Amino acid sequence: MTEINTVKLRMEKTLSLVPTGNVVSYGQLADLCGLPGRARLMGKCLRSLDGQHNWHRVLRADGKIAFPQGSELAHEQSTRLLDEGVLVKNGRVRIKDYGWQPDLYTVLSKLEY
Repeated sequence: MTEINTVKLRMEKTLSLVPTGNVVSYGQLADLCGLPGRARLMGKCLRSLDGQHNWHRVLRADGKIAFPQGSELAHEQSTRLLDEGVLVKNGRVRIKDYGWQPDLYTVLSKLEY
């Protein structure tokens, strides 16, 4: 298995653990995947995913949607987050209110990296 496929599998598994109504930043996702400092790699992997994944729960570190405001993907991400009860205001989510902080059990038992 290539390194990029290994990273994609880690990311898919980690992203599947993010609960409905919560969000993570690209950097936090990288940290939880055992790849600190690799936020841009998470974006690259998200773009290459096939099928249904919780991509809409990943935001920039400042809580902004990474897609250009007014774009179709920004609208889709906002809509999906709103459907989960996450307040999106001016293309931004308050990470303080909706950011996922996994508990110790999740970190130790479900994140294998």
